[in-house]
Amino acid sequence: MSERTLYDKIWDSHIVAQLESGQYQLFIGLHLIHEVTTPQAFASMKETGSKMAFPERTVATADHITPTLTKLRPFKDDLAESMMSALEQNVDEFGVRFLNWASGKQGIVHVIGPELGLSQPGMTIACGDSHTSTHGAVGSLGFGIGTTEVGFVLETQTIVLNRLKVHRINVNGELNKGVYAKDVILRIIHDLGIKGGLGNAYEYAGKVIDEMGMEGRMTVCNMSIEGGARIGYVNPDQTTFDYLEGREFTPKGEAFERAKDYWKSVASDADAEYDQVTDIEGGSIEPMVTWGINPGQSVGISENLPDPKSFEGEDIKTAERGYEFMALKPGDKIAGTKIDVAFLGSCTNSRISDLREGARVMKGNKVNPRVRMLVVPGSQQVQAQAEEEGLHEIFREAGAEWGNAGCSMCLGMNPDKLVGAERSISSSNRNFIGRQGSPRGRTHLGSPATVAASAIEGCLTNPADVVGD
Repeated sequence: MSERTLYDKIWDSHIVAQLESGQYQLFIGLHLIHEVTTPQAFASMKETGSKMAFPERTVATADHITPTLTKLRPFKDDLAESMMSALEQNVDEFGVRFLNWASGKQGIVHVIGPELGLSQPGMTIACGDSHTSTHGAVGSLGFGIGTTEVGFVLETQTIVLNRLKVHRINVNGELNKGVYAKDVILRIIHDLGIKGGLGNAYEYAGKVIDEMGMEGRMTVCNMSIEGGARIGYVNPDQTTFDYLEGREFTPKGEAFERAKDYWKSVASDADAEYDQVTDIEGGSIEPMVTWGINPGQSVGISENLPDPKSFEGEDIKTAERGYEFMALKPGDKIAGTKIDVAFLGSCTNSRISDLREGARVMKGNKVNPRVRMLVVPGSQQVQAQAEEEGLHEIFREAGAEWGNAGCSMCLGMNPDKLVGAERSISSSNRNFIGRQGSPRGRTHLGSPATVAASAIEGCLTNPADVVGD
């Protein structure tokens, strides 16, 4: 088993008890909640007369079902309105901090946590959403949990988990121009598979990760779950400290210096032991695009689609199903595949750096006449900053829609959805069948730059073909 890693240190310091089953009861330092996975949990607490153990350690926002093109209430979707109303009532009744539209800090839960300094190194963080692994980018352990577990955290501030193995993934060397964090994580999942991380925590390291900005690290950690890992993290370093300093919920002054000392101490030791180590050469990564129905079915933008027989076991049938659903053929080039929709947003790629990169590609260009493009910032603060920089004008002048903060087309639980068999290029994290709101909709995943370039050309495109090196 691993020893002296960040995972081991944080895990050991948060153990409440080991159960007879061999599992561990772990204290949760920060609980982030939203409107979709909390109504049943709060309803159960009301039925039993239970109280929250530490309401001050829970923070709520609304993101999944919120419309991005209007803020009018009630929502047109009755279920969405019911969820929002329930959240508003519950946070008021139980005394939970609620970052709603009026706060100016509303946004996707995995965007606002780090941006507000709520997520800090050394913490255990839980949220009723798969992509809570995002918060590992600051050097924490972020666990995505289900509705039942949400209720358990509300009542006890703990969760019950099996201890994980630790798999260190070193991305070495230098990235080529036009290759981004999204391409890095898609390549990792391509190489290790969607089940490669089962029972593991992924520790991301190496020169590429060390030199990556915090928002890029969030993108990488965000999709750890797509590779089967329960969590993903990056050891805290000066990049982490510079990012966190001055944020609303980060310690100030001398308290910040004391916090840094602790944050440094939780990083994996130089002689830490790992259960597995994988090395990937950064220079071998090119812009990646998915072609199938899971994030592991991807290729470099210059490559041809693989033969299903090149896979093994059940992956052969999954590949065949992917080709059938996506209406693609083995051996064809992925570049040039026509699209109908381009979506730039989601908890994976909706931060200011993502919008800047998308705008850089879009500037002076137009969205292809047959393409519908939607750009949605990840939070109200990201939206305000982007609008201050004039990014929204670049997108609008190009012919894209500019939305308000929310999850938007990532998961189709709001009005932003694919229609019929539309094909999209998306900066989100999942290309599952029906994920973007239509049971026949086809989703390709790529970086914000790839999304923007494809929107301009009307087909899956290497960003370098639009903006050069």
